[in-house]
Amino acid sequence: MGRTAPLLSLAAGVLPEFSPEQTVAAAIEGGWRATGIWYDPETWTTATTAAVRDRAADAGLAILDIEVIWLKPGADDPAHFAAIDAGAAIGARNVLIVSSEDDSGRAAAKLNRLGDHAAAAGLRACLEFAAFTTVGSLERAINLVDAADCDNLGLLIDPLHLARTGGSPTDLDAVDPQRFPYAQFCDAPASGPPPSDIPEIIREALDLRLMPGEGALPLAELLDALPQETSLSIELRSAALRENHPDPADRARALLAATQRWFAA
Repeated sequence: MGRTAPLLSLAAGVLPEFSPEQTVAAAIEGGWRATGIWYDPETWTTATTAAVRDRAADAGLAILDIEVIWLKPGADDPAHFAAIDAGAAIGARNVLIVSSEDDSGRAAAKLNRLGDHAAAAGLRACLEFAAFTTVGSLERAINLVDAADCDNLGLLIDPLHLARTGGSPTDLDAVDPQRFPYAQFCDAPASGPPPSDIPEIIREALDLRLMPGEGALPLAELLDALPQETSLSIELRSAALRENHPDPADRARALLAATQRWFAA
């Protein structure tokens, strides 16, 4: 019978070798209703902002998120606030944050400031957890967001990271559903590298993800645990996908078709 797909967005990580402008063009040509945008403070310019904003607006393409703000030990990074400002300028709905800040108090304070800045700019700030960050589980992510004490902070669930950190969709039942403005989506084998093998966990996340339905992650259960209106960023980082579809629009089209087949099945 299939299920109704929510808003599906082409994740920026699907096209890591292409510019934001090329990502927008690929999403439009590939038939997507939304896309994510990668923010590189070294290369982003006012021309980037104008090109992404105008091309997306002309095509009616939503910008689901801008990424990535990566918290590190030390003082606030001005580039993090610039990323939020760029997201606001292009009409992004969310900004993705991960953390390698090893002091939980500093991490909470930084999240608070970023969440407030994002709120003023009209974006939702969402914290993603993963085994290779200092926020290595859903529980730790919840605790950090609670400590940050900012109503504008959400949680970003990636089915691969949820599985590889020992979590399951039922863990979401105890979380306020308002914390999930959007989620990521991909497939993978049921089991992966051992938790101690961080380099291999990273390699899987960057190169070995599978199309929806090609693995064994509990994707249907995850969607059932999320609010029905939760938008999905299709985070299909895959060396095979990149090699088989070197053209960005062709890659975007192939991924959308595979995702739609999963929802229709």
